[in-house]
Amino acid sequence: MANSNSASQGDPRHTRQAWSVLIASTLAFTVCFMVWMMFGVIGIPIKKMLNLNSTQFGLLTAMPVLTGSLVRVPLGIWTDRYGGRIVMAILMAATVPAIWMMGYATEYWHFLVAGLFVGLAGGAFSVGTPYVARWFPKERQGMAMGVYGAGNSGAAVNKFVAPVLLVAFGWTMVPHVYAAIMLGALVLFWFFSYSDPAHLVSSKVSFADQLKALKDPRVLKYCQYYSIVFGGYVALSLWMVQYYVGEYGLDIRVAALLAACFSLPGGVLRAIGGVLSDKHGAHSVTWWVLWVSWICLFLLSYPQTDFTVLTVDGPRTFHIGLNVYMFTALMFVLGIAWAFGKASVFKYISDDYPQNIGAISGIVGLAGGLGGFILPILFGVLMDWTGIRSSAFMLMYGVVWVSLIWMYFTEVRRTDVMADASAPSASSAR
Repeated sequence: MANSNSASQGDPRHTRQAWSVLIASTLAFTVCFMVWMMFGVIGIPIKKMLNLNSTQFGLLTAMPVLTGSLVRVPLGIWTDRYGGRIVMAILMAATVPAIWMMGYATEYWHFLVAGLFVGLAGGAFSVGTPYVARWFPKERQGMAMGVYGAGNSGAAVNKFVAPVLLVAFGWTMVPHVYAAIMLGALVLFWFFSYSDPAHLVSSKVSFADQLKALKDPRVLKYCQYYSIVFGGYVALSLWMVQYYVGEYGLDIRVAALLAACFSLPGGVLRAIGGVLSDKHGAHSVTWWVLWVSWICLFLLSYPQTDFTVLTVDGPRTFHIGLNVYMFTALMFVLGIAWAFGKASVFKYISDDYPQNIGAISGIVGLAGGLGGFILPILFGVLMDWTGIRSSAFMLMYGVVWVSLIWMYFTEVRRTDVMADASAPSASSAR
């Protein structure tokens, strides 16, 4: 890889530039993610205004995620070829008009179309990941990608900022303010980021050729993992505010604050996941992440239940269900686990595909993003079909089961998951 062989890595000037790139890129990604998750809050008054059912609401919130997912592969390839600085700047600039126009939408189809263009902001991940990684030596790339990935906390920032604007000025003010924030972030990014021609990957490989990486079973497996830790994170970040409002009858500001208990650690702690992946290996961290997810989702899946038992003293009715405090605590733990998992999956990629990080991260990011698009729609369909809100967690529980089984048969039987393995991932050794 170009950066790991570069003599400039030890140069103090290069080091300062590397950290400036990382900080500026992380700020830019945080703003992009905040915008990408906008419908998770403003979708609630829009749902009421347009009288949408749960399926329609799921489609509304998921629409930006679709575009942000589909553009990830080409953006990753363009980042390899042209450099992350210029690609990120163009991407951010392209979203500003669409964000602003969102405030003038009045019909359901207006929101769907505008959401497609706003969703371009979600592609920032596939630009920044290879961009920041190449500024750091291999043994610190997990940390760098983890810090950058902490920009996922933009989902939590959205839950702090949007409800305040919504209550004070109405939902139409949110996209206008967000457009101004995006423009300001673009200016800061441009002035504090740098380009290094040594990081460019000269390649004549076509888009179709890059997609052939999907034939690699390792890439498919990483796509499955990421559809949980990132796709599930995006989906639940979009779904949780209205879940709290519906399930526990909370005010939208309180609901958004509690929902941030999942979104904030799910973004900020990604950097710690990167450090742990550097130290213990991507495999070990991912394995434990999936087991913690399985336990949390099992408990979250149980719906509010009243049942009657015939005792010696006659019938007695009992209630089983999570109160708001237990529910929030479990979501907090789940957010931490997925933060670590998002970092560990990309550590797999930097270990196994050092010469092709941009394209492979784009493909895996596409899978994760598509998970974030499909899951909210399925949450809405299940809600309309069963009438059980916790059916969303039942679905996620089943998806985690698939990954656990897959990982066991392809990796765990051959690896000591308790080992301190800073070496390349288990799958790359085969």
